[in-house]
Amino acid sequence: MKKTLPMHAVLHAPLISEKSMLKATENQFVFRVDARATKTQIRDAVVSLFSVRVRRINTISMTGKVKSFARRGAKTTGRRSDWKKAIVTLAPGQEIVLDGVRYFEQ
Repeated sequence: MKKTLPMHAVLHAPLISEKSMLKATENQFVFRVDARATKTQIRDAVVSLFSVRVRRINTISMTGKVKSFARRGAKTTGRRSDWKKAIVTLAPGQEIVLDGVRYFEQ
């Protein structure tokens, strides 16, 4: 049986970028979510936190970047963690407001 995540641990943060702002005009909102979260868990978290109707959820598993850096003359490489992105499409007429501010508004 699959272990369920607590509701508050599913959504990490909204992704605020130029591309996500353009998607907001199409009623799509982009969030960084837990890598183990399923579409159903993401839908339940968005509905309970923002009181909106969700039409569709698309998820993308992002691989962490490999970074190289020098420390005390020694060149070292490291790797960022893998993460997951969720694109949430809301029903027409719905919107997400965070702390009274419409971050996703053009």
